[in-house]
Amino acid sequence: MQFGPYWLDARLAVGGTAEVYLARPVDTAAKPQRLIVKRLLPHFITDPEGRTMFEREAALHQSVHHENVVEVFQAGTAEDGEPYLAMEYVDGVDCYRLLRRMGQEGELLPVPVAIYIAREVLRALDSVHGAKDAQGAPLGIIHRDVTPSNLYLSIDGRVKLGDFGIARSTSRATLRNAASAMLKGKFAYLAPEQVAGEPFDHRADLFAVAVVLAEILLGKPLFAGSGQLAVLLAIRDCKIDALRETKRRLPPGLFEVLEGALARDPGARFQSAATFATALEPFDPDRAVSQRELSARVRWVQAAPSAEGMPAVRESAQKIRAAAPATPAPPPPSNRDDFARKTGEYTQIPSTIETADGRRMGPWTFARLVEALATGEIGRGDRVDYTGRGFAPVEDIEDLARFLPSRTNTTSQLPGVGSPDFIDDVSPTSLLTVLLRVLERDEDGVLFAEGSGGPRADGGRKELYFKNGKLHHVASNNASELLGEYLVRRRMISRDELDFALAVLPRYGGRMGDTLIALGLVQAVDVFRAIRDQGRDRLTDLFAWKQGKLSLYFGQPGPNVEFPLDLELPLLMLAGLEAAQPNDAPLEAFRPHLDRMIGPSTASSARPRLRAVTWPPLVTKVLDATAEPKLLRDVLAATTHSGATTANDVLRALEILLAGKMVGWM
Repeated sequence: MQFGPYWLDARLAVGGTAEVYLARPVDTAAKPQRLIVKRLLPHFITDPEGRTMFEREAALHQSVHHENVVEVFQAGTAEDGEPYLAMEYVDGVDCYRLLRRMGQEGELLPVPVAIYIAREVLRALDSVHGAKDAQGAPLGIIHRDVTPSNLYLSIDGRVKLGDFGIARSTSRATLRNAASAMLKGKFAYLAPEQVAGEPFDHRADLFAVAVVLAEILLGKPLFAGSGQLAVLLAIRDCKIDALRETKRRLPPGLFEVLEGALARDPGARFQSAATFATALEPFDPDRAVSQRELSARVRWVQAAPSAEGMPAVRESAQKIRAAAPATPAPPPPSNRDDFARKTGEYTQIPSTIETADGRRMGPWTFARLVEALATGEIGRGDRVDYTGRGFAPVEDIEDLARFLPSRTNTTSQLPGVGSPDFIDDVSPTSLLTVLLRVLERDEDGVLFAEGSGGPRADGGRKELYFKNGKLHHVASNNASELLGEYLVRRRMISRDELDFALAVLPRYGGRMGDTLIALGLVQAVDVFRAIRDQGRDRLTDLFAWKQGKLSLYFGQPGPNVEFPLDLELPLLMLAGLEAAQPNDAPLEAFRPHLDRMIGPSTASSARPRLRAVTWPPLVTKVLDATAEPKLLRDVLAATTHSGATTANDVLRALEILLAGKMVGWM
């Protein structure tokens, strides 16, 4: 069919927002005679956001001209106003297809060829990251989608980077804004800072190149796991064990180069594509030889008999044609018992519970059982008549035992705990004392919080586990703090969707996050961040408790959990104080002290180790402002004059410094 100035000969691929065609110009004298035309899918043509993204891709892609970047010949609109991109056609295969074919044959690419591919991609990124606008100003382009499927390998051994669909320019959007934007890249190639939702820059692309190179060398993905959340956790923690295990068969020094490129801290990685490429140069001694070998491999993949996969293709097509017309699935009903009864997938016969102390509860649905187990309402020693199968201890029922917490909620049942290292009533000051002691000692420990009244803490219990001076895990017996309820409150899923997920939870091993991802209700990266935020909120909520008791035990290892939080305590202190002292509460509390002198602590109890901690910029700013004794009023004036920081923010930071005895009243 004709589309604008081109004939579209064949549709090659369909993505989330666009489709790609092999095309040729209507004008037979025009060059080139084979090219790619990318056009929006029909339902995005009238969508302003879809068109804006497409136009941004065109603008960014056209601003980069390099032999290792797929060339854009034209960005225009057809007669009906539909936008399109006309791009270079790379005769060959993408890197994903090459790796898949190599895997089927049980082969690995030679190391020099793998290095050659990576260095060519880095040459492309050097051009992308250094692109400038018509006035010569840096565009600050970040590709954000460096994956095997976006690396095009030609039959003559050239390597080209394509698909700028989710690229962005930091000259148009700040790094901080980008951190809150939706990540649409393939999650297995994200950098740790992207996974954590932190600001990121061009070094995230360099991390992705290192991941791709590791995958080529290993013949399998670098970051693996039982599910998407496990993969994201491996990325966050930079678990490169698979690469470390192959160190012996790599050329000396190559592992160390990759280890640096895969550092969790962007500042510890290569700072530019050029320096990364230079570090890899010794491992590809003859670029021409590697190019020829890659060419041979690409031709081999292209020449693989197409009949190999045809039986499966034909069988699939026959099944599709024979199948009855698909009807849309009904929306998840609001009542999980109705859902189970109507679908028959899980016949949710209600269950009855007999507790160890003789109480009888129920009949309960499976979802209600899960909630009771997760919050400690029922536990080991209690008996359940599970879906009419007869009473048995809950720990002997496979479908339920997986929800039992790894520890009890009573300190007396922890082996060898002895006396607490710290005990006090719940208050922001006592919580700061606990967190500062854990941070200062960089040690493992567990904090038990037991509420004793008040609307937020009536009978509530929390267990906070620390590992190496960071928050490792938080357990709570509050049903509203379960992951599903948390996602509903944040409007990431609806109540009906949660009910739907609870009904089929056993099918996915009882893991709510994996269930929601498998059902397509939430993206993996969003669940990953929500679990982390949930842990943060469970701690900050504790700052707002009005009554309760804290007991801290050092040296107690945390439970083995699938998702260790690994959260920095300084930021949690600030978040907790903001929860406990919102709005102008800090200013009102410190108002009587505005004309008091404050400065570096000279007391014998001063804690110099805390000064060596990497504090958030706000705390560091206040610490610097009090390096010399001055009136609190003057400290506030010095730290808020730019308008970027409020007096209340400064006073919360000051409260942390006072609690840590890093500053004191004169």
